[in-house]
Amino acid sequence: MPPEPGRPIPYLENVALEFPDLRIIAGHIGAPWTQEIISLATKFPNLYIDTSAYKATRFPADFAEFLRGRGAKKVMFGTNSPMLTASACLEGLESLALSDETKQLFLSENARRVFHLDSAR
Repeated sequence: MPPEPGRPIPYLENVALEFPDLRIIAGHIGAPWTQEIISLATKFPNLYIDTSAYKATRFPADFAEFLRGRGAKKVMFGTNSPMLTASACLEGLESLALSDETKQLFLSENARRVFHLDSAR
C-alpha cells in the first residue's frame, strides 16, 4: 500500500478542528511529511509531535530548527523500544545545539505538561 492514507493533512487537521480539546500527538516526526506536521503543530495548540523511531542524529534540518525555535514546546522525545532504545535515540543529542531550557522541554517537561503528569502526583 502507498503511504498516502498516513498523510497528516487533511486527516489530522480535520480531527484537530473537530475536537479542539483533544490532545493529539503525531508520531515519528511526521515523516515523510515533516513539513506538514510542523505546519499543523504550529497551527493547532492541541497538536504535538514526538520523535519516536528517530535518532537525534537523523532529524531533518528543518525539524531540528523547529525544535530549537518555535516548536520547543511542541516536540516530545520518543523511542521505538525495543528496536531503538532511549540511549540509541539520544546519541548525538548535543549535535542539535539545544539550549538547556529546550533540552528540558524536549526530554521531559513537554510530556509532563501534555499528559498532565505532575497533576497525577
